[in-house]
Amino acid sequence: MNTVTAELRSPAAKAKRLRRAGIIPCAVYGGSLPEPLLIQMDQRTVNRLLQGKRVGSKVQLEVGGKTIQSLIKEISRNSVNQEVEHIGFQALSADRKVNSVAQVVLLNKDSVDGLVEQMLFEIPYSAFPGDMIDTVTIDLTNYGVGSTLTVGELEAFKKENIDLHVDADAVVFKIEERTHAAATEEESSDENTGE
Repeated sequence: MNTVTAELRSPAAKAKRLRRAGIIPCAVYGGSLPEPLLIQMDQRTVNRLLQGKRVGSKVQLEVGGKTIQSLIKEISRNSVNQEVEHIGFQALSADRKVNSVAQVVLLNKDSVDGLVEQMLFEIPYSAFPGDMIDTVTIDLTNYGVGSTLTVGELEAFKKENIDLHVDADAVVFKIEERTHAAATEEESSDENTGE
């Protein structure tokens, strides 16, 4: 788990002013915290953090000499330039399940003969902090045309302590023949144009 250093943030500090100074306002809530904790990080720290972490990732925060086990719950971005404007962290308690999402990453799409259609990009679930899943990586080199994979077939979600928030029969991806997929697209475009 990554350790990230943050500073306490004054409630009077204006978010816009902080961002102009290269500081990203953040908040930590939940867990054993009696109330939300306002924190801030410099832009470089946020950039380094988000190179390998995303929503659903566990992060260890160092704030004012204390360590807080947390989860990245939300990342707010500017709609124009996509720069991070705020990060919401959820404090974790070892004995309490938390809702999260696992990102789905498909590797080696180019090695597949057919057309890969990814249906799920993240899988919602709840688990204790020790059982949490950040990313599910699937190597497609062992899959061919006609293959499908459901959430229930993923080893990561077969653990007893993980509660899925999506049907186990939900399809993660399927691989179709390229000619069949192209014909389906042509039929669809013909219907849309009224031909």
